[in-house]
Amino acid sequence: MEFQNLLLEEKEAGIYCLTINRPKAYNALNSQTLAEIQQVSDYLASRHNARVLLLTGAGEKAFVAGADIKAMQNYTALQAMQFSQQGMDAFASLERLPFPVIAVVNGICLGGGCELAMSCDWIIAADTAQFGQPEVNLGVTPGFGGTQRLTRLIGRARALELLIAGRQLNALEALNWGLVNHIYPREQLMEEALKKARLIAQKGQIAIRLTKQLVQQGQALDLDKACLLETQTFGVAFSTQDQKEGMLAFMEKRAAQFIGS
Repeated sequence: MEFQNLLLEEKEAGIYCLTINRPKAYNALNSQTLAEIQQVSDYLASRHNARVLLLTGAGEKAFVAGADIKAMQNYTALQAMQFSQQGMDAFASLERLPFPVIAVVNGICLGGGCELAMSCDWIIAADTAQFGQPEVNLGVTPGFGGTQRLTRLIGRARALELLIAGRQLNALEALNWGLVNHIYPREQLMEEALKKARLIAQKGQIAIRLTKQLVQQGQALDLDKACLLETQTFGVAFSTQDQKEGMLAFMEKRAAQFIGS
């Protein structure tokens, strides 16, 4: 697929890499870019071979520096709400992908960029990365889910400190606060991301999809209902060929050959 502001590449079988490709604008998110993210999500959701999506930014400086201020500075209230909803929809489409989506944060990751990274299943970052939600410095609130995802990831008090003070975190702080899973030297970042993707691609894909659904759906349920959902899903897994192959391979002390059915 060809896009104006994105690059989509299948790095290896089932491992896709999506690059926000506006390096001169520090990969800032405008309406066109958000629309293309939605298109990519819809496309990958239909690809039965898709196993992992890596999401990164083009250039040496930024993952995504934020929403495109130049494009939105003269929005009316209604236009701003429409832009916010477009971002919400695009990021939700990434969250709904049935396979893992990993943010590979190679530089500046602020505002809409941080919100984009948080819509992925987890974040790995270069040791030079910077994170934050500095929208208050512009006289506005986050508009792509920042107040909600950040609070769920790092807790209310720390989220409010970042959101209200407009403070930025370096990569090590982001790791210590639980926003980032791993940090690596920048020159090793993509290879480390590919190592993780290869490991995931070898696992039972139905089990991965079911596990992701359980985690996402369970957050909105009380513990009893969430555990009941897990019990039901555990049973469903035993109706698959992958379960039979996985357990047989374990008993035979060999690597499982999962087929996704």
